[in-house]
Parts: sequence; C-alpha cells; structure tokens
Amino acid sequence: MKFISHLGATAASLGKILLLSRKPFGRRKRPETDRLIILGNGPSLRAAIDHNLPELMNAYRLAVNFAANAPEFSTLRPQYYVLADGHFFRGLRSDNNVARLYDNLNSATHEMTLFVPAKFMSAARSLISNKLINLSPFNLTPVEGFPGVTATLFDLGLGMPRPRNVLIPSIMIGIRLGFRHIILCGADHTWSRTLGVDDENRVISVQPHFYKDTASEQKRVNTEYEGYHLHDILKSLYIAFRSYHEIAAYASRRGVSILNATPGSMIDAFPRCSL
Repeated sequence: MKFISHLGATAASLGKILLLSRKPFGRRKRPETDRLIILGNGPSLRAAIDHNLPELMNAYRLAVNFAANAPEFSTLRPQYYVLADGHFFRGLRSDNNVARLYDNLNSATHEMTLFVPAKFMSAARSLISNKLINLSPFNLTPVEGFPGVTATLFDLGLGMPRPRNVLIPSIMIGIRLGFRHIILCGADHTWSRTLGVDDENRVISVQPHFYKDTASEQKRVNTEYEGYHLHDILKSLYIAFRSYHEIAAYASRRGVSILNATPGSMIDAFPRCSL
C-alpha cells in the first residue's frame, strides 16, 4: 500500500511540475564557513535583535514577508528576502501594508536578492524599481512521493515540500544557495496556542510578530479565516509541520545542518541551538 501511495504521489507531483514549474535560479556553492540566518517574523525575534544583534550581523541574513515594514529592517540589512504569498503581488491596491512594503523595498540602500515565485516574476518586475535589488525566481510546486525522486526534484529546484508558510521555501532556498549551515530565528510557530473558536463558531487565530501589526493587517488576517473550519486550520498546521520533517530528511541527505535558535519554537524537526 505504501508503494502504491508513493507511486500515486510521485505521478501527481510530476504532473504538477509539468504544468506549474518554471526554470528556477541556479544552484550555488559557498564556503563551508558561511552561515545563513533565516529571520522569521515571530515575536521571539525581538529578543534576538535586542540581545544578539552582533551574532545576527555576523552571518548572511534572509528576511520574509512584511519585515521591510519594521524599523529594524534598515539595521538588519538582509542580503536575501523571500515573498511567497500571492497577496504580495495581488494586494497592492487593496492593502496599504503591501504598498508600504514595496515603498520600503524600493527605498532600501543595500544590495539584496528578492526571491519570488516564478509565476509572479512579471508582476514583481513591475513592482520593484530599486536597482540594488536582484529578482530571482523559485518554484512553489508541492512535491511528494518516493524520497529519491523528491530529493532529485528538490535538487533541480522544480518543487519543494508542501509550502504552507514562507519559512518552508526560505529554508529550501537557503539550501539551494549552497549554505551548509542554516539557523532559524523568530520561527515561533506557536499558532496552536492562539487558535480558538468564538461564540459564533468563527475560527480566531492571533499571529503575533516581533513588530506591531497595524489594525488593517489584523483585520485582513481575520478575514482570511472566514469560511474555514477548525479542522481545516489544524490540517494546514499538520501539513506545515510535516514539511519541516521532510526538509530535515532532505537536508541530512545533502549534508546540510539546520538548527533552530528560536526559544519556545514548536517546530520539532530541527535540533535546537542558541545564538
């Protein structure tokens, strides 16, 4: 039964790649001493910035999502940035936070590579005018099936474990960039602690960040949960945490060390460390 399941998943993944995947950025090699710190936007990043800034600045840094809207962006000056959600490419007119994000990215004064899903590359080119920012495509195509086949597809950059949140593609991009040592900060993932259902049976999810969300962003997040049931959200969380274990297995096969330096993180796939 497991063989049949893997066979079906592999066939489905290959079909998705044929339909959805495009040529990604090329694989790279880096010195063994190079480290990449992925800066998640979880609340614990606040303490890391306040108490471990020299350690953060002593490695390559990758930021995600609305990080450029935080005052600390000009201090952290990440060399890499990842946007994965389609909202960042479709919400410019409806979301002031997205408009502000591009204003801040286009005002950045340091060189940076911005990774965007391949299907949104044309939209990104029209939104980014900063000559210091290099746009680079990646594929969000979910890949499952026989481990040997999926590892090869990951190597080729044609897909990744199911990307339920931006940290998943960020780690896969870090591996493809050639980093052998990747450290996660601000990857709290404590959503299950803030998940609830109100008296009208609406699912409520509070997703705190190291910066303060605007009222409009809080409203947008709450709106996104409209129409979803609790089991839908729990299934999504299950897929996300499973993807981390798939990444851990792939990284181990490729000799890549991934460590989680996020105090209290609920990701159980990677060994813990401190900055």
